[in-house]
Amino acid sequence: MAPAALSAPLTGWEVPAMHRLKIQQVFDNAWKVYAASFSPSPVQMKAASSIMACKSGKLGCNVSVCADCGHMDFHNNSCRNRNCPNCQALLKELWIDRRKAEVIDAPYFHVVFTIPAQLNPLVYANQALLYSLLHKCSAQTLLELSADRKFLGATPGIIQVLHTWGQELNFHPHIHCIVSGGGLSKDGKLRICGNGFFIPAKVLASKFRGKLLASLDSLYK
Repeated sequence: MAPAALSAPLTGWEVPAMHRLKIQQVFDNAWKVYAASFSPSPVQMKAASSIMACKSGKLGCNVSVCADCGHMDFHNNSCRNRNCPNCQALLKELWIDRRKAEVIDAPYFHVVFTIPAQLNPLVYANQALLYSLLHKCSAQTLLELSADRKFLGATPGIIQVLHTWGQELNFHPHIHCIVSGGGLSKDGKLRICGNGFFIPAKVLASKFRGKLLASLDSLYK
C-alpha cells in the first residue's frame, strides 16, 4: 500500500460528543458558565476555543489516499495551541530531551514561591505586570542566595514555570522552580552542594517576601 497524503481545506469528520477527549468534555460542560462569571482574557478565550476545537473536525482535516486501492483516511487537524494537552505531547517530549542534554551531575531541587491569597485580586487585575514580577523576584532570590558560599557559592541552573491555579482550579498564582544543586563559581569551577541539601525554606521565604513587598511598594508609588 502506497499512501499519498493530501492536504485540503475540507471540513473534517466531526467527533461525537460522547467520544470527545475528557478535557474537551470539561470545557464543553463548564466553559460558558465560567466565561460568564469570570470574564477571561483574550489569551484564555483563544486557548479554550482551541482546546474545544482540537481534532474535532472544526479545524479541517488532512486526507490520506492509498495510490493502489483508493482507500481514504481523514485526519482531523489539531489546534497547535501551546496550552492544549491534546496535540502538544510530541513537542513536550522533544523539549524534555533537550533539557536532559543540559543536565549536570548534581542533585536537583523543586522550589515553589507563592503569595498570600489576600494579594490575588491585585495580581488578577495586573496580570502582565505582576506575573513578570513574580518571576523576577523568584529568580533573584535563588541567584542571590546561591551566590553565598554558605549555601552553594555558585550560579545554578534554573527553570521557572508560572502556575495560575490551585488543586481545586481556583486562582492561585505561584512559581515552580527546578534548581540545580550545582553551578559555576566566579572562578569558573563547578561547585556542588553537600549532603543533598540546598537552601533552608525559611531563608528562601524571607528573601522572597522582602523582594516582593519592596517591588510592590515601588510599583504602587
